[in-house]
Amino acid sequence: MSASSRDASRAGRAFRVREPGVGEIVAVGVPDPGPEEVLVRTLVSGISRGTETLVFGGGVPESEYAAMRGPFQVGDLPGPVTSGYLSVGVVDSGPEALLGRRVFCLHPHQTRYVVPASAVIPVPDDVPDHRAVLAGTVETAVNALWDAGPRLGDRVAVVGAGMVGLCVARLLAAIPGVDVTLVDVDPLRHREADALGVRFAVPGEAVAATGGDLDLVLHASATGAGLQTALGLLGVEGVVVDLSWYGRREVTVALGGAFHSRRLTIRSSQVGRVGPARASRRTTTDRLGLALRLLADPAYDVLLTGTTAFEELPDLMPRLASGEQPAICHVITYPEGG
Repeated sequence: MSASSRDASRAGRAFRVREPGVGEIVAVGVPDPGPEEVLVRTLVSGISRGTETLVFGGGVPESEYAAMRGPFQVGDLPGPVTSGYLSVGVVDSGPEALLGRRVFCLHPHQTRYVVPASAVIPVPDDVPDHRAVLAGTVETAVNALWDAGPRLGDRVAVVGAGMVGLCVARLLAAIPGVDVTLVDVDPLRHREADALGVRFAVPGEAVAATGGDLDLVLHASATGAGLQTALGLLGVEGVVVDLSWYGRREVTVALGGAFHSRRLTIRSSQVGRVGPARASRRTTTDRLGLALRLLADPAYDVLLTGTTAFEELPDLMPRLASGEQPAICHVITYPEGG
């Protein structure tokens, strides 16, 4: 392909955080794809409310700017910077094996884009577009279970019923003999727990509901109070696996009392690296492909709580960040033709 052809651009639009608390739609150039690249026309994208509202509000500490950088992010935190990482589209140009296929990509909210062909994963035929946006979150949940290593017959709680916590609860519920309780401050989250096939409790009732002698707790509330609740549910030598991202918030946890006498453990988990139990035999591509296959399960639809057109994203994000617009995973729809 000639240099002039390679540099040719077509119109595209992207959502960008101009500065903390302010979003905008901007025009972007989209080059013709090279031999090992694909041109993707976006069908839908998903908003991971916890992470994206943290970015939108300027809540990422400067020390973590590099760690939080997305693979196709344009600009730098705190802004101007493109936002988002749950994109589902169709390949309009690229290798024959991918042409016309629906794919998932860890790309910001953008109407069309060019990426390496290796950066997209085909969406299975039995996974609808809207559910496929959850792939990045289910991938996080898969990694969490690889880190946590639940065993047959374990008594387990998940503290925090956001996107990650709900996906973790569903995966745990599929393991034979594992008893799972979902814990959240919002009593209405019992509806999601019922749909996912797990028990539910608010924090004040969690010890009574679980027996308070748990083997394992996965924490995903992103609050110090939630982490304290998680510790309080463990039995002797129990483990909390912390999936939360706290940003600039300082977290205070009381480590007196039973923390030492019960020999409790707090362990971190983060999707940026494949869990060490599988790192020698699985790649991030393997992990994401597994997540997409798991999304054939229609129970995950309970996480999809609303849709908004792409053009309305600058007005939507402040409402999501403030809590005015309740959501678990909010789906963004794109105009036909990109």
